[in-house]
Amino acid sequence: FFFSAPYQILTLCYCTLLHYLAACYMHSLAPLRKNILSSDSNFAEEMKCASCGTAAADCVKLKKCTACNLVRYCSINCQKNHWSQHKRSCRLRASELRDEILFRQPESSHLGDCPICCLPMPIDGSTFTQLKLACCSKFVCSGCCYANQKQEAEMRLEHRCPFCRHPAPESQIEAAMVFEEKDRVEMNDPDALRKGGLQRYMAHDYKVAFKFWTKAAELGDLQAHYQLSILYHNGEGVKKNEKKETYHLEKAAIGGHPIARFNLGCIEGQNGRHERAIKHFIIAAAQGEDDSLGNLRKMYQNGLVSKEDLATALRAHKAAVDATKSLQRDAAAAFFNNY
Repeated sequence: FFFSAPYQILTLCYCTLLHYLAACYMHSLAPLRKNILSSDSNFAEEMKCASCGTAAADCVKLKKCTACNLVRYCSINCQKNHWSQHKRSCRLRASELRDEILFRQPESSHLGDCPICCLPMPIDGSTFTQLKLACCSKFVCSGCCYANQKQEAEMRLEHRCPFCRHPAPESQIEAAMVFEEKDRVEMNDPDALRKGGLQRYMAHDYKVAFKFWTKAAELGDLQAHYQLSILYHNGEGVKKNEKKETYHLEKAAIGGHPIARFNLGCIEGQNGRHERAIKHFIIAAAQGEDDSLGNLRKMYQNGLVSKEDLATALRAHKAAVDATKSLQRDAAAAFFNNY
């Protein structure tokens, strides 16, 4: 009797504790269950036509709105009928998706990396930072070209291309013949189209330059997008159009063109959208663009940029510039400056 009574009490307490823990556990699962049910209901709504409510089936295939990816439609007529209700949220979401892509830090600049040393190409715009080879049409940094020529001179070797090792053209005429053979506009080579457009632009034939650069831009040439933005800004060969200018600048900036990114920041700043301008300048500065860093310093002095953002931009700018440096490129710069 003396041992049975305490045992019954302990058993009752133990069962009560188990019931309490079970109740707490079920209470903690209630929000999760609610979220699961809401997600299931949202999924069911997504798999219906936003206009007529037709559910997706084997015979009915729903297509997403390509602008926002928020709703689905079973036909073009349903999409047209629902546009008056959907256009506001569609445009808002499309703008958000566009900004996500626009303000994403590019992995590299539009110039890419040297195919030999695999270091990023400098974006300072000096004449001898990169050279185009006549034989293989590759852009190689000046450091690799200088190292190749130095080795050939020391070992008394035949002058060859540092990339494909093809014998170099003996004269400028032969090099020009190679370019004419390989960089033909009829082959839709974007580099040849961009180069042809630049020649027409220098000759003040802006309409033909516009045609060349438009074709090159369609083929994905980022520099052509940037050149088209200049035409639309100056009204050369085309009417001035700020929307098309911004469009081509955004295309170039998304692909990693730092000067196009800088121009976008200037446009946003002139329109009073300082937050967007700061984002553009920070991204361009992280690519090694000097003018963007200078604008961030001025905006910091005016109280528009925080100290932390400026410090981050300074570190990113220094890292980008240091990544393009090498002993070979420094030696090449010293040689070409004294040449």
